[in-house]
Amino acid sequence: MKIRSDLPGSLGLALLLAGGFMLFTAWDQSHWWRVKQDYSFGWLVPLLVAFVVHDRWPRIRAAAAACAQPHSPRAAGWQGWLLATLTGSALLLGAAFFLLGSFYRAGAGTSQPGTLAITLGMAGITAALLVLNAPPTPSPTPAGLTTDARLRLASLFLFPVLIWLVSAPMVSAVESKLNLVLLRRVVAVVAFVFDALGLPIEQRGNVLALPPVNGQANLVGVEDACSGIRSLTACLFAGSFLAAVFVQQAWKKVALVVAALLLAFVTNLARSLFLTAWAYRHGHAAIEGTVHDLAGYAVLGGTVLGLLGLLPLLNLRLLPAGRPPPAAPSP
Repeated sequence: MKIRSDLPGSLGLALLLAGGFMLFTAWDQSHWWRVKQDYSFGWLVPLLVAFVVHDRWPRIRAAAAACAQPHSPRAAGWQGWLLATLTGSALLLGAAFFLLGSFYRAGAGTSQPGTLAITLGMAGITAALLVLNAPPTPSPTPAGLTTDARLRLASLFLFPVLIWLVSAPMVSAVESKLNLVLLRRVVAVVAFVFDALGLPIEQRGNVLALPPVNGQANLVGVEDACSGIRSLTACLFAGSFLAAVFVQQAWKKVALVVAALLLAFVTNLARSLFLTAWAYRHGHAAIEGTVHDLAGYAVLGGTVLGLLGLLPLLNLRLLPAGRPPPAAPSP
């Protein structure tokens, strides 16, 4: 990718600098990708970021050229002031977070708060650099935020910048709290379903007491890995990538990401119901190992298939009444 020859100098240098921040962030996050299975999908993040930027490169060049055109729209009035304030705040806060995380890492080694601070800092700095280094225009046309040519250019980098927040581990306190909330929901729903079906089951905290099998106690413990946090982050990553590549409109991108979160919860709940039913019949030892792992992979696979099934619906275009469909291109 020849950034210097394809883009104006300041924007090309800004992208090179942003790439350097992302490489540092990837190096820092790679520790957690190795040691925490919940975030092992992070190894795909640099590859998919490069793919998305390469795939959008013609659009990036066109958006940069549109910024440089005479009378290119720029936010004016209070909206221009708001954009300048947000951009400056993102740059200053991003630099503060990045330096804080870097010093924390240098002094205390790898840590979840340090990695999160570095990632937040990188996102703020990169977003601000893209807006500040957009090509200038002679005689700009006053406009609103939604039509500002600089924001349209920066929006093409939304996925490459923000996806790092998904692959960065959450702070331990937040992750533990989220795990606890998901655990309680999963255990409560499983106990309710079995009770509604007339199947005796007893909830003891995060443990489900099932009828004995072959005279042996049959206790199923719902662990943190089964709470759904792993499938939640992985499905959020998958939904974000599919939305970035295959969906154009912003509200449809948001809808697909929300659908990914809902599907992750529903499929993980189905997994917990399946494992509990399997243990109900065969004993708790029968769900260990292969059955447990295959059910986990099925959650991600089922979510991805569900999202792929939603793509044709989100990209469906309805023609107004009386308008003929566009003619097929000639060979």
